[in-house]
Amino acid sequence: MLAGKYRFHSRGGVRYTLSKGKSFHAKAVTMVVSQNSRGGQRFAVVVSKKVLKSAVGRNRIRRRIYEAIRLNKPDNKVANDYVFIINSKEIATCPFDEIAGTINDLLGKTVV
Repeated sequence: MLAGKYRFHSRGGVRYTLSKGKSFHAKAVTMVVSQNSRGGQRFAVVVSKKVLKSAVGRNRIRRRIYEAIRLNKPDNKVANDYVFIINSKEIATCPFDEIAGTINDLLGKTVV
């Protein structure tokens, strides 16, 4: 699991990132990136009830995405906020290697 210092949950922070950030799309995931003034990288994962009704399923997806982020986290010192929006419930049954590859590809596109 990704350490707490790299995560953010505030609705205002996510809303700011979504409105001011630059988005990148993959198969079932959209990543929105914006710079922050906090001095470190922060990540959030958004899974809507429209994607999956079950809270257990949404939390499982969220945990899998956070683990993929932890393994592929960029080492650069740029202070960015990253919001990953899950667009499809297919990611719940996807193999973890495929999820990690998708997250790695999205993080590699980051140029803000």
